Amino acid sequence: MSKKSNASSPNIGIGDKDRALIAQGLSKLLADTYTLYLTTHNFHWNVTGPMFNTLHAMFMAQYTELWNAVDPIAERIRSLGHVAPGSYAQFGKLSSIPDAPSTPPKALEMVRLLVEGNEAVARTARAVLPVADDGNDQPTMDLLTQRLDVHEKTAWMLRSLLEE
Repeated sequence: MSKKSNASSPNIGIGDKDRALIAQGLSKLLADTYTLYLTTHNFHWNVTGPMFNTLHAMFMAQYTELWNAVDPIAERIRSLGHVAPGSYAQFGKLSSIPDAPSTPPKALEMVRLLVEGNEAVARTARAVLPVADDGNDQPTMDLLTQRLDVHEKTAWMLRSLLEE
């Protein structure tokens, strides 16, 4: 008699406990990514000053990249058999990044906050890597490596604007 597969519990070669731990870490990454997306988009709308054109365009490229990143992260969580968080309340609890200031800061403070946000997302992604490695989850490891590359590079580019 063959054992029937449970639709909510995928049989992909990663145990239930590992899938749960990986999904938990990816949920934090999703929350951080979405929070950084919102902040970056907010700063795109509200940046002013002599660097307006440069920052407006840079922030647009960055929020577009972040927007395109949230779906693959959420879909990986679903592939692991877990529900992806998707509410502001859930993201607020899971994210390591504070919400955007209610009053838009000056341009260079926006840049500084985005450096911190990108570094925070990189730390979150890096924290999930050993969990994914322990679970023998190469697709998640690949996703995390891609996100690390983007956030470390973005933080470096933003930091460069703060140097005198």
